[in-house]
Amino acid sequence: MTRSLQNKAREDSPHRGSGKVLFVASVYTHLAAFHIPFMKMLQGRGYEVHAAASSSEGRREDVERIGVTCWEIPFARSPYSPANIQAYRRLKDLLREHHFDLIHVHTPVAAFLGRYLAKATNQGAVLYTAHGFHFYQGAPRRNWLIYYTAERIASRWTDGLIVMNSEDFENAQRLGFKSGENLFYVHGVGVDLSPHSDPPEGDRNIREELRIGPDDVVVTCVAEFIERKNHNFLLDAWRELTKGCNSAHLLLVGKGERMEILQKRVEKEQIPRVYFLGYRRDVPQILKETDIAALVSKHEGLPKCIMEAMAMGLPVVASNVRGNRDLVENERTGFLVELGDISGLVRALERLILDRELRATMGAAGRNKIQDYSLEKVLAEINSVYERYL
Repeated sequence: MTRSLQNKAREDSPHRGSGKVLFVASVYTHLAAFHIPFMKMLQGRGYEVHAAASSSEGRREDVERIGVTCWEIPFARSPYSPANIQAYRRLKDLLREHHFDLIHVHTPVAAFLGRYLAKATNQGAVLYTAHGFHFYQGAPRRNWLIYYTAERIASRWTDGLIVMNSEDFENAQRLGFKSGENLFYVHGVGVDLSPHSDPPEGDRNIREELRIGPDDVVVTCVAEFIERKNHNFLLDAWRELTKGCNSAHLLLVGKGERMEILQKRVEKEQIPRVYFLGYRRDVPQILKETDIAALVSKHEGLPKCIMEAMAMGLPVVASNVRGNRDLVENERTGFLVELGDISGLVRALERLILDRELRATMGAAGRNKIQDYSLEKVLAEINSVYERYL
């Protein structure tokens, strides 16, 4: 196994601490999106930070840029993929060559293999952050059979479990974890309130770019184009809503395997005023020009996109599922809609589109609530967990 010359140079940096920490996840996009602040925190404490994930979806360079030693482990998201055999071997080789004081694992497949191999190779403490168990209220029986069973098996290799919503907290206790002892409930991955309360002006104004009038209403959904994010449900409602409303625009931000399929659907059905923006690095600026945020996923852990929208003072229309309902208070900070209730989703969006004052009131309530989910507070929560094990 080889590393880049850049990473080798970082090993010799005077900033190197006396201990080593490894972050493990299926893909680097996950680590780049959610865990860079925590990696920096550990670096600030003098630890040498490593990461092991697949770069198949990109963003490895974002992790390397902060001085993290990155290892290529070809995890696949699906537990059935034969690619995970090679991932297992690569990770085993890495852990035989290095000893880590702490291994922090994320995402189901990588977390299962990482926990087993960490114990098999006599590593230091192992922490697992569940960003949303794949078994949840309303999940298919197969999910409970596979993922609940896997988590019960892996619990014996887990020194500490971190959860971020109330349903997962209850299920973690069913798995045998004890609150305050080896089970920790934190406020998600944290949201940096500063760029959202006052985001920097971008080079482009999205309303001008798309020729959206200043008095028109913009609804934005920031979500990966995968089946779980349930874009078809949102488009079903949008198709009905726009029959009687010609001043609202839907921005879809993200990338993913279903993007082209959804674009073809919009074109074929001639659903008006839907814009596919792709992956963007200027999400705070886009949210600044947005009036309403939407997320209608089939299930969530604790969605950062909703936290970012609330930090910007936006009302949120979301599906009434785990994670979403931990953040959105129905009729106070936005509306919760049952999965499949197209007319209910239309009504929720219409109420906000037609009522500027309601948008402002709900947005202010959301901004007030999200203070507890600030990155500063979550860093302190996670740091207190690390201190137990480092």
